[in-house]
Amino acid sequence: MKAIRRFTVRPVLPEPLRPLSDLARNLRWSWHPETRDLFQSVDPERWAASDGDPVRLLGSVRPARLAELAEDRRFLRRLTAVCDDLNDYLTGERWYQAQPDGLPAAIAYFSPEFGITAALPQYSGGLGILAGDHLKAASDLGVPLIGVGLLYRHGYFRQSLSRDGWQQEHYPVLDPNELPVSLLKEEDGSPAYVALALPGGRRLRARIWLAQVGRVPLLMLDSDVEDNDPGERGVTDRLYGGGSEHRLLQEMLLGIGGVRAVRTYCRLTGHPAPEVFHTNEGHAGFLGLERIAELCDEQRLDFDSALEAVRAGTVFTTHTPVPAGIDRFDRELVAHHFGTDAELPGIDVERVLRLGMETYPGGEPNLFNMAVMGLRLAQRANGVSLLHGQVSREMFSGLWPGFDPEEVPITSVTNGVHAPTWVAPEVFRLGARQVGAQRAEDVLSLGGSERWDAVADIPDQEVWDLRRDLREQLVQEVRSRLRASWRQRGAGTAELGWIDSVLDPDVLTIGFARRVPSYKRLTLMLRDRDRLMELLLHPERPVQIVVAGKAHPADDGGKRLVQELVRFADDPRVRGRIVFLPNYDMAMAQKLYPGCDIWLNNPLRPLEACGTSGMKAALNGCLNLSVLDGWWDEWFQPDFGWAIPTADGAGTDPDHRDDVEAAALYDLLEQRVTPRFYERGRQGLPDRWIEMVRQTLMRLGPKVLAGRMVREYVERLYAPAAVAHRALDADTARELADWKERVRASWQQVTVEHVETSAAAATAELGSTLALRVHVRLGGLGPDDVEVQALSGRVDSEDRITEAVTVPLKPAGGADQEGRWVYEGPLTLDRTGPFGYTVRVLPAHRLLASAAELGLVAGPSQELVEAAGVLMR
Repeated sequence: MKAIRRFTVRPVLPEPLRPLSDLARNLRWSWHPETRDLFQSVDPERWAASDGDPVRLLGSVRPARLAELAEDRRFLRRLTAVCDDLNDYLTGERWYQAQPDGLPAAIAYFSPEFGITAALPQYSGGLGILAGDHLKAASDLGVPLIGVGLLYRHGYFRQSLSRDGWQQEHYPVLDPNELPVSLLKEEDGSPAYVALALPGGRRLRARIWLAQVGRVPLLMLDSDVEDNDPGERGVTDRLYGGGSEHRLLQEMLLGIGGVRAVRTYCRLTGHPAPEVFHTNEGHAGFLGLERIAELCDEQRLDFDSALEAVRAGTVFTTHTPVPAGIDRFDRELVAHHFGTDAELPGIDVERVLRLGMETYPGGEPNLFNMAVMGLRLAQRANGVSLLHGQVSREMFSGLWPGFDPEEVPITSVTNGVHAPTWVAPEVFRLGARQVGAQRAEDVLSLGGSERWDAVADIPDQEVWDLRRDLREQLVQEVRSRLRASWRQRGAGTAELGWIDSVLDPDVLTIGFARRVPSYKRLTLMLRDRDRLMELLLHPERPVQIVVAGKAHPADDGGKRLVQELVRFADDPRVRGRIVFLPNYDMAMAQKLYPGCDIWLNNPLRPLEACGTSGMKAALNGCLNLSVLDGWWDEWFQPDFGWAIPTADGAGTDPDHRDDVEAAALYDLLEQRVTPRFYERGRQGLPDRWIEMVRQTLMRLGPKVLAGRMVREYVERLYAPAAVAHRALDADTARELADWKERVRASWQQVTVEHVETSAAAATAELGSTLALRVHVRLGGLGPDDVEVQALSGRVDSEDRITEAVTVPLKPAGGADQEGRWVYEGPLTLDRTGPFGYTVRVLPAHRLLASAAELGLVAGPSQELVEAAGVLMR
């Protein structure tokens, strides 16, 4: 029989054990071994049954056991020590507090998903795990972040397989009272709410749940409240589910409701108000509209002035390298949810629409693009690896017409991973024996080292013994999960004896685990099944492969890829050497990364924005075998991994490309990877393999840390955004908005009319200097409104300047009788070979973050270019 109502009965802890509740409610336990060890000692069997979740553990421990622990002086001493350690962590000065004055008092960080721990399943993949690692690293560094997200009642789906290998989705109901979260309450003890206005006079209300991630509060909005109609109650039902209107309401709640939740939290707790707002992907882009509405209401600013003030303090991070990965909504749907009869009635709907419409060549004019809005509402933007920054500048270059992609104001901060979460305890202990536990913890949490040279002193035998131990643990984990999976698929006990011999702790183990969109090419390894079988079953140098990953519930193509892989892995000839594990999540990942020898990644380049799973593997001494995409393109060196050659030239047939790249993968495994793993030196150890493991830890380890990433965000994006935010008071914001309006109105009259140079011939010597003299018309603008530049450098076969050097030119006197200005300056010929130059005029203002910010540029006419003569050679 099913219960007609469900509620949670909380245990009453004896007074000496009350601090256990505080420890369970701060998610630092998810990356702090001593706290987890303490909870495990409460009841090891129930700890395992609760999947390492302290809240579930405390809800299931027998009262007699709690009474026993309340009298156990040794346990109480451990409890006191762990509580004191947490208090020191929460209140002591950390990296951020030691920085010079001027950093933001607080930063609000918005994301549609957060992967903190498997006990709080509010994530689907890399975006959420990255957001969780960002919060944890910010906590370790003392960065005053406030996280903002949604609390999904079903989270993301759980995955199982049918008998024939087809993905099945399950959406278990999550009771917030059984999660490590608490309700944010008003001073009178009632729940705090935020509300959105919906068309037709309806309202969407949401409670605010608080998850404490170390020092960082994470606010999560939940629409499943009784005051809402059934449709509104389901807005936060599941992550990435529902149709367009459902997604739009989720993103309005995240962005607009999220800002209101932050204001409520700061009012109730006294937390400093954020000076910087960071949106992790475009899903939260509506936060900028809410802040514009605040300024229009509170400071009586007009829309354009409020827009400038909001942009100054906003950071936007894009994570997708393909337009299809961005949320886009029909213009009419967005218009329906804003304006006088809906949300933000004080803002003209056309102004809202203008922020997100694809009004550029190649755009679809009837679609509202969340990433486009995010870029227009943020003065600072970044991709998540060096290559992804380049791809993003090209993808969004239409927003900055007239500028080459390399000048588009989108920088990059390469992702990192939170080492205390992802490094296996055995790996940490090995490092702690070398440098001490506290130093090892600081190195992993705070970052800052260029190299981890202490790794060089770890004996080869210890490295190899550790790798073998981790591989053996993975083998046991795989067998346990595989047995459970086959039972779900309908197999009986008598059919499953073969699972006891699946995988071998002495065989080279390859891991491949990630989401299953087509570009990640889950089944590339199956391209030549005979060659793969030879690799798996080689008599002297076999390999074994552990695969995991979820396809989106609506992606039947992805599900077919999963089924194809599963059916191959079900083949009795190879099932001892290749397995597919369903329901890939954080708990599985934490076993998988350390236990693999090779982490495989074979996306279509350059469609992997970053790809942080290989970073987590590297921190555990696993070597990467990957296409040069994302972070691997940036940091690959043959000392610590292998690069799969790509056939990504223009016009390459997709099938041919897969054939070529799969063949390259097989070649690498056959000729370079497996021989190195199995060859033995004088001591009977694979000396060259161990050295690659050592180089991975020494040289790659410090780079892939989330601590390094968050420090870069602070120094390169948050700090400048805070300075810009403070500079844009009401009067200054009006001044900047008025100036931009005047510049845009006058820009059609800005022209370059004539260019003179002192060069008399088409050749010149290296190091010589030319004198440039440029005549420009500025229309209604003056020299203070613009910068006239000379750009020079080598030119390609189509006369395009590459690696341009920019030199500002100076006005020579005032305007002539016809209103023309003369600008002059030197042009140094600092490179040999074909050399060219051009000139241009850009808007200039002290409050612009980039000369390209307005997307305005004036250059020589085509006639003037053709009349300028030959290039310098």
